[in-house]
Amino acid sequence: MTDKDFDLFPSPCYIMEEELLRKNLTLIKSVADRAGVEIILAFKSFAMWRSFPIFREYVEHSTASSVYEARLALEEFGSRAHTYSPAYTEADFPEIMRCSSHITFNSLAQFRRFYPMIQAAGQDISCGIRVNPEYSEVETELYNPCAPGTRFGVMAEQLPDVLPQGIDGFHCHCHCESSSYELERTLEHLEAKFSRWFPQIKWLNLGGGHLMTRKDYDVEHLIRLLRGLKERYPHLRIILEPGSAFTWQTGVLASEVVDIVENRGIRTAILNVSFTCHMPDCLEMPYQPVVRGAEMGDGGAYVYRLGGNSCLSGDYMGLWSFDHELQIGERIIFEDMIHYTMVKTNMFNGIHHPAIAMWTKEGKAEIFRKFSYEDYRNRMS
Repeated sequence: MTDKDFDLFPSPCYIMEEELLRKNLTLIKSVADRAGVEIILAFKSFAMWRSFPIFREYVEHSTASSVYEARLALEEFGSRAHTYSPAYTEADFPEIMRCSSHITFNSLAQFRRFYPMIQAAGQDISCGIRVNPEYSEVETELYNPCAPGTRFGVMAEQLPDVLPQGIDGFHCHCHCESSSYELERTLEHLEAKFSRWFPQIKWLNLGGGHLMTRKDYDVEHLIRLLRGLKERYPHLRIILEPGSAFTWQTGVLASEVVDIVENRGIRTAILNVSFTCHMPDCLEMPYQPVVRGAEMGDGGAYVYRLGGNSCLSGDYMGLWSFDHELQIGERIIFEDMIHYTMVKTNMFNGIHHPAIAMWTKEGKAEIFRKFSYEDYRNRMS
């Protein structure tokens, strides 16, 4: 996309580029084919369903973490979900069963509680249990599923020697934007603690966080790891369910400057988007996103903090150096804003939600959704 192309979209707007998406999908399919594993899309990172027909050209299934995501898998992705939730309820479970081909339970208690419902329904559903290898290299505790006291997964010492009838697989998730070398070390811990049960199961889901589309990711090493795992346990079906890898560096959040304020030498460009509402991972992770045409830090001649348009005091990020004075109405482009953005946005303060769109491979602006006052009002009651 050129700068002029942004004039074809509303402001603010999330804009995915189809060619960049297809590049990622091609790589992911190549890994799956060469390694002999299945790689499925995790909706918790990305669920822009209008793009699902493109995904279905490359992958067949998706993973859900709730009854709504499971329904989205069936009705919009076109296949039943691989579903995992920290806790199911009696109210939701019939719909979970209808929409799922695989259901993973977070605890043995949940499995015992709900497996009889699966038996009674007579549906073709494969059940698994989430296991905790007690090892993760994720440094941000908010995203570390193996932190001490975690509520996720069953530890090896809690499993009986013979798994309960009905458990077909293990699910293990302990990565976040991780490398293949972190996976290698994780597999060492996973196998040391849980491989004695592998002869009793049919599949092993290695969860998400495998950022194989990042430029510095060692894809060949990943393929060797997965091939080696399959050689050691040839009866196991290996599944990966990354989220960010599918939509990494595939699009932007386009915004604009609405005011510039100064306080004690700090100039803040206030935008028509909000970090807390529209880019929450920047504050939660935290990280400073890339801004097109700017350098991070205060080393340049024109330095600005970028501020959101909510009334949260901490709704800002920075500093960035520009090569010119910013002007009211000037476009500010945040790079890599497709994964873990739209799925986590909120309407705090009733702030206008960015539109959702795609720049097609034919060079056309396709507007999927614009939001209105009624979207905010209808969420409130």
